[in-house]
Amino acid sequence: MQEPLTQLQHEVETELGKILNFWITCSIDSRNGGFFGRIDEDNKVYSRAPKGSVLNARILWSFSAAGHLTKNPLYADIATRAYDYIIKYFIDNDYGGVYWTVNVGGEPLETKKQIYASAFAIYALSEYYRCSQNNAAKEHAINLYKTLMRHSHDSERSGFFEAFTREWQELGDQRLSAKDANEKKTTNTNLHVLEAFCNLFSIWPDEQLKEVIVELLSIFVSRIIDPHSGHLRLFFDPYWNHKPDVISYGHDIEASWLLQACAEIINDQKLVHTFRKKGISLADAAMRGLDSDGGLWYEFDLAKNAMVHEKHWWPQAEALVGFFNAWQVTSDTRYLDACINTWKFICSYLLNPSGEWYWGVLPGGTPMKGEDKVGIWKCPYHNSRACMELLKRL
Repeated sequence: MQEPLTQLQHEVETELGKILNFWITCSIDSRNGGFFGRIDEDNKVYSRAPKGSVLNARILWSFSAAGHLTKNPLYADIATRAYDYIIKYFIDNDYGGVYWTVNVGGEPLETKKQIYASAFAIYALSEYYRCSQNNAAKEHAINLYKTLMRHSHDSERSGFFEAFTREWQELGDQRLSAKDANEKKTTNTNLHVLEAFCNLFSIWPDEQLKEVIVELLSIFVSRIIDPHSGHLRLFFDPYWNHKPDVISYGHDIEASWLLQACAEIINDQKLVHTFRKKGISLADAAMRGLDSDGGLWYEFDLAKNAMVHEKHWWPQAEALVGFFNAWQVTSDTRYLDACINTWKFICSYLLNPSGEWYWGVLPGGTPMKGEDKVGIWKCPYHNSRACMELLKRL
């Protein structure tokens, strides 16, 4: 058992360095500040592309976490570059929250308040504080938390609403992306609000914040995790009535370890026990999306009753951690085998020779065409986090 784990540790550590090196060498915008908004699959830089808040927050989180883990001063410097850009350009100092995008000059472009984006800003600013001990970063994270509580929290039915205008008015199109259902509450946003709040709690153990974390964890038990299939329900109306759409194997396996980690951060042993059991249920549900080559299919379309035959980069990254965590909880080698086979799939099909990971592959391992290496959604967060999580656990 020890030999494959030692090999996995070495390979993951090497890959983490390669991922971060790509972003250092290829993504820095030395003319306009911060980072480029888009680099395509052929490494072509689109220097005038808009810059997204989610991308920039995820860059900040990745380099802050890597700086804290490895003590490499270069990673900490890149984190500071990301922090400075976010504070200068993405924080809305008039209405609170963060802009969705800014133009290449840093001027607000899409000013809507997507709660998902503010959550990632809280997540990243908390991590930057851990890396740098910069008190202003912690204060920014706390202020964003209070803004979300004031404008987005559903104090009557729990959870957080999806999106608003810049001035926090109702928004007709709530969708995070074009493929999503237009519903006012989603698992994706509430999961990452939970993740962000837990990271904030780890540096600011506020009692009201803990109560909201417990509330969100309880929603996953009572509303989001399907007790029969084990899958996550993804879309809801304001009353938490489920709106079936797709099964997301990536979100299943991500939640399988992340919910347990959140319960551990607040040190609620009853919830830790609950989410160890729920995590195994989610991991088992996600295994239904595993292909024979070790890769995890993207989604199952419920309306079409058909698998979406694509294997995107981020579900593979989450599968590494989720299946490893399931093995740690149960000692069942099925899960460790799934983790190692997913890693083999990543090494065989997703590692782009010119750096970073392909967006995804089609059946047979052919890379998906027309997808970016750097963009509104393509970032160093899922794959660098998977590497760092495995290194801490190994």
